[in-house]
Amino acid sequence: MRDRFPLLVLGSLLLAGVLGAFLVRGAQRGGFADPLSTFRADPDGARALFLLAQESGLPVTRNMADLRLVSGQEALVLFAVDVEGSHEEDPDQTRLASALDAGVSDEEAPHLGFNALRAQQLDDAELERVLKHVRAGHSLVYVPWGSRENPLLDALGVKLDKADTSLPMRTLVAPLPTPYTLGVERVETKVQAYLRLPENAVPVLEDERMGLPVAAVIPLGEGRVLVVGAPELAMNLALARADNAQFWLSALGALGPGPYAFDEFHHGFTNERSLVDFARRYGLHFAVAQLLFGVVLWAGALKRFGRPLPPPEAMRVGATDALFAMSRLYREGRHHAFAAGLISRGLTQQLAPLAGLPSHSTVAAVAEGLRARGRQDLADGLVDVARQSDAVQKDADLQALATSAAHLRERIHPAGTGRPRPGTP
Repeated sequence: MRDRFPLLVLGSLLLAGVLGAFLVRGAQRGGFADPLSTFRADPDGARALFLLAQESGLPVTRNMADLRLVSGQEALVLFAVDVEGSHEEDPDQTRLASALDAGVSDEEAPHLGFNALRAQQLDDAELERVLKHVRAGHSLVYVPWGSRENPLLDALGVKLDKADTSLPMRTLVAPLPTPYTLGVERVETKVQAYLRLPENAVPVLEDERMGLPVAAVIPLGEGRVLVVGAPELAMNLALARADNAQFWLSALGALGPGPYAFDEFHHGFTNERSLVDFARRYGLHFAVAQLLFGVVLWAGALKRFGRPLPPPEAMRVGATDALFAMSRLYREGRHHAFAAGLISRGLTQQLAPLAGLPSHSTVAAVAEGLRARGRQDLADGLVDVARQSDAVQKDADLQALATSAAHLRERIHPAGTGRPRPGTP
């Protein structure tokens, strides 16, 4: 017991650490989702915007299926969704602009925990379906992360210029009055990218000092697309500043009657119900604790703690008396051949599974199976025990047969050699 005490202490500490991590993680309400997810309640989430639109009477939903089957009148809202085929036309500009910030890696939308494995990019088939949906007369809100170009922006004719990350928070104003900025005097947020727009685009917000557009509406077929180069503008912490909240209410209201479907499928959330999804949202602390406790008990059950205890005296004496009584019956009745047959049959039944045969197989079949599996020693020993059992006539012969069978049983293990008996080198 003493030699295993450090292992038990280490296992207990590990169990406590894992449970503590799960408890802390579960206490982060809404902190399991990616930035700009409407499930995320942390400062960089978009849950506040979703609830604001909902409480303001705008019809909002969460889309947790891929966009290959977009239907209905819904306006899609894509926040920080990666698009397959993203590229950077001017890497030097991006590297120079981000040198004082987090490096070039900040161009990729961040994913947390298991979302890094579950989150998917907007593939070509989905992109084609989204563009077809917009051209049919519906609306799209797209807030890219970073300043890399992608096929969606290329289809709109929009290019992105990386904003200098060393600049402080920017003040954005409407360059001209539009329904998208109704009631909006100024917007305050950090900018990731400025927009280079096609001729038919309508600038909605621009940098007050630099005069560069940050948000614009681009017509596409019969529909419209609102592109915003400031992801922070949709985050929870930014809605309380200036007229940021009013901008979103005015912009969404001007894009159409809705409903507005906030995409969560590409943040790692699906309609599929699974134990993993439930754990990620709510935490299975007690279930995990029970599982780990069961693993610890199972591991402990495989090892013996301390020396083996002798059986109770009554059980030991009773078993010995029963054995002597049985041996006396066989000896007095001269049933040596029957007892020898029992020993040979029991050994055959014990070796049959090693030969891949049922327990009622014959000695010859079991011996052949053992040879086929490379256990020539067990096959020869079984044949020898069977031969001895046929020649038993007295107590000495029966005792020799039992000894041979016991020695053969000692060699039943993968190594193929007998275990040393006490007193042998």
